[in-house]
Amino acid sequence: MQNILVPIGFTENAQNTLQYAIDFAAETNAKIFVFRAYSAPTKMGTIINVNNIIERETNLYLRTMVNSVDKKNVEIKLISAKGSVVDSVVSIDDELGIDLVIIGAKSNSIKEEIFLGKTAGSLVKQTDVPLLTVPENYQYIPIKNILLAFKSGILKSKTALHPLQNIVEKFNAQVNLLLVKTPNYKQEDLVIHKELEKLQATLTVTENATTFQGVLEHIKTHNPDMLCVFRRKRGFFQKLWEKNTILKEEFYTNVPLLILKGK
Repeated sequence: MQNILVPIGFTENAQNTLQYAIDFAAETNAKIFVFRAYSAPTKMGTIINVNNIIERETNLYLRTMVNSVDKKNVEIKLISAKGSVVDSVVSIDDELGIDLVIIGAKSNSIKEEIFLGKTAGSLVKQTDVPLLTVPENYQYIPIKNILLAFKSGILKSKTALHPLQNIVEKFNAQVNLLLVKTPNYKQEDLVIHKELEKLQATLTVTENATTFQGVLEHIKTHNPDMLCVFRRKRGFFQKLWEKNTILKEEFYTNVPLLILKGK
């Protein structure tokens, strides 16, 4: 894991998320790219150098945010980009190769029921970069115990597990597999892929209406430092990924959530 992207918004939790990302990067020997997208008014009559002004203010905000945290000798670079967050993240990934996006779970929304806001939700829905979402006010601790929840042991992508494998290696973490048999499971779903078996410390098989219900039933038993799931076109979170916000009543975790892509 070399490059970690940290989108920063105007939220009270932004500083905490950045500090978590720096602490994480210090353990994994990764670089941090602190990022913010900005937009400029397009109406006639606006001052001619408005883009330069907004870009300058954005960079000042990023520098102020970086100066407010403990950098821990981690290499940190700033990126400001005009346009949408999603388009900018895709472009940055194409240019630099982003191994992981670390982002706060909560949005700017004042609605307390929101778990993933529009920024995090849209990145989950519209990009293929793996995400690590950090709960509000969560304090960094080394990752030693990971719960990986899934409803099918089939693994087609060769790269989907790379972020998890890297975390396991860097932190010497234990991975507990949670295979959730949902009502329409097939027998081939119960066969665990060899790459998953290599990560496996324990395996729990449970029957629930949804994978999320399986997580709710077993998360306290395992008491993980991190929860890990796959984002697939079908399967866990299928309906959640159809929108750009996720409510706490639909899904919530009080530990960092690693969302793997490409399964």
